[in-house]
Amino acid sequence: MEIERKFLIKNIPDNLKSNINFEIEQAYLADSPVVRIRKRISDNKEEYFLTVKSSGMLAREEVETLITKSAYNNFKLEAKGNVITKQRYILPISDGLKAELDIFNGVFKGVVMVEVEFPNEEASKKFTPPDYFADEVTFDSRFHNSRMSSMSKEEISDLIGFVHSESSC
Repeated sequence: MEIERKFLIKNIPDNLKSNINFEIEQAYLADSPVVRIRKRISDNKEEYFLTVKSSGMLAREEVETLITKSAYNNFKLEAKGNVITKQRYILPISDGLKAELDIFNGVFKGVVMVEVEFPNEEASKKFTPPDYFADEVTFDSRFHNSRMSSMSKEEISDLIGFVHSESSC
């Protein structure tokens, strides 16, 4: 079970580059259930994953499987919509939790958001966001990557405009 909350951010933390980070490229094959492929690059090492997620906003089932580069490339030919690229930074926060701060590239350049995954729903409800977090967007479907993958150019432009009006990044 994946339990996560998503937020926009007020500003990018100063020490960002000193944290673990990697490049992500992902695309979607289906939306019900969500089927995603992902390439993750860190320290010149590439890993490839196939992920299936159930429906839901805060909590949902998630199964992730390591796949080969060849399988990834074949699946990518079948992907629908926008390919999403982003740089992800892993930031330690309170109570042993970690924030995953995503700075989007490509057609979503200008979008920056952060996700925090929790061990249970009670912990997610008790969470107090750090000062650099802004508005919560957990229940706003526009901020689910699977929804972003199917956005038109106009919807992408509106999303980027909304992010910039809500944050100071």
